Amino acid sequence: MSPDELVYVGVLLTSIPIGFLFRHLSPPVKQGAALLLGLCVTLGTCGLHSIHSAVTVLGTWAIITAHWRRAPSLCLGWTFLYLLFFRLAHLAGLPPPPPFANAIQLLLTLKMISLAHDVRDFHLAKKGEMTSLSKSPVIGGLTREPSLYDIISYSYCYIGIMTGPFFRFQTYQDWVCQREPWTGWLPGATALASRLRLVPVFGALFLGADALFPLAFVRSPAFPDSHFLFRLFYMSAVFFVFRMRFFAAWQLAEGSCVSAGLGGYPRGTKAKPGGGPTVQYSAVQGDPDSQCDFETVRNIDWYNTEFCTRVRHGMRYWNMSVQWWLHSYIYNSAPFRSYVLRAGWTMLVSAFWHGIHAGYYLSFLTVPLCLWAESSVERGVRARLGPGGQGLFDWVHWFLKMRCYDYMCMGFVLLGWRDTLHYWGSVGYCVHLLAVCAVALGVALGPVGERQGRAGGREREVGKREKMEGKAE
Repeated sequence: MSPDELVYVGVLLTSIPIGFLFRHLSPPVKQGAALLLGLCVTLGTCGLHSIHSAVTVLGTWAIITAHWRRAPSLCLGWTFLYLLFFRLAHLAGLPPPPPFANAIQLLLTLKMISLAHDVRDFHLAKKGEMTSLSKSPVIGGLTREPSLYDIISYSYCYIGIMTGPFFRFQTYQDWVCQREPWTGWLPGATALASRLRLVPVFGALFLGADALFPLAFVRSPAFPDSHFLFRLFYMSAVFFVFRMRFFAAWQLAEGSCVSAGLGGYPRGTKAKPGGGPTVQYSAVQGDPDSQCDFETVRNIDWYNTEFCTRVRHGMRYWNMSVQWWLHSYIYNSAPFRSYVLRAGWTMLVSAFWHGIHAGYYLSFLTVPLCLWAESSVERGVRARLGPGGQGLFDWVHWFLKMRCYDYMCMGFVLLGWRDTLHYWGSVGYCVHLLAVCAVALGVALGPVGERQGRAGGREREVGKREKMEGKAE
């Protein structure tokens, strides 16, 4: 493990036991203590580079205060432009920020844009201008406009400040306002144990696989001389290391939320990761007999990540709180109607959010091609098969889905366009070629019933002509 990774693990492991203390604090003390801890983490890891996050927060507050109606679009532009400045500041002679500052900036960007949407919705509801198109699928709108202190407290709350998961301001506010006996009804040690039980396994697999298959070998002169099958296998090993690393880290991050009680709601609210409850509830009147969960702060579903059969589903179960954010604020407002184009737009925004390295864009913009290929073969091939054939198709589909993610992961970790294209070239651009062939096959076969429909249409037209000719005679 690198020194930076040790710092992340140290912050997460420290935040878990501290969280149980926060369950017994009054709302004002809880809000202040969470802010103080978050500021300590930020200043301790980022130093003077903490000014970047402070400027982002104050700029967002100014936009929300001055132009609440246009705040979502203005804050999107403001935070993303500041991300660009943040990443290019070294070109102007400024010292490059540490990776911790980048992690904080990423999560803060999501929070500020979400907050702008919530404040806009609050004002629209207050004025009676909320329409069905502008309503969010989640429940629990703001009851008042957040003060500057509220925004700062939300921004620097110690929970997930560097690792996520993302949570909305309303989720944070519900947590701050939790009181006895509600906090006593929230599951504690049992829920925490269920989140953390596999962390040692994921951690051990990460350390072992990382030692056996270092990423640096891909850049070495010896790699191109290795056998083609070994080069093809290596991307699977690299993606395995990548998954185990994030499985362990995100489940620790979820554990820090669970221990503090953040994101705990009755199961009947049908909470969504990142978004929160989707069914109305009362945050004040708790029911000791109702079962609670922490789905709002779930960031990874490792089982479905591994074993779902489709590329589109694989994205749904990975970094789930960020996926909710992307779907709610980017995908739904995309300037396209086509699913593939909307997905491409979302992936482009996601790539920019992650960074300016070309590898991000090469990887994320391969996703729409894979989605198009997936849809094409499902309509053209799977729909023509019987139950047994569809079962076999799904197994093959699962295998190819994992290879697609292996392939795209290489751009994500190699970062540079030269290294990414060099590796992809060493395996014959296999996923790109496979996807193009799948699209061509799906287009050639067409959806089930399309050919019959066209043939039936031609027969009806011939029948009409013959009928007219008979009448003419």
